Amino acid sequence: MISLDTTSDVSDRQIDAWRRMTPSEKLSLAVGMSQTVRDLALAGVRQRYPRAAPREQFLRLAILVLGIDLARKAYPDIDSLDVQ
Repeated sequence: MISLDTTSDVSDRQIDAWRRMTPSEKLSLAVGMSQTVRDLALAGVRQRYPRAAPREQFLRLAILVLGIDLARKAYPDIDSLDVQ
């Protein structure tokens, strides 16, 4: 079973469906899910900082994704933001 809120029959069918997928289909699914997570995270940033410019939104997303230390190394202008 892959999830506590899913019956074993449905879990088995899901696993079978994944097994039938080609590597390309699996990659496409993973890329799509990753993009969806990024879009949701960016929507959260926009909701918390509605007046932020696109660059600030990008930097705040970088902090979420990379962590503050790595984000600072990758994007030194993060220091212009009010972050801890």
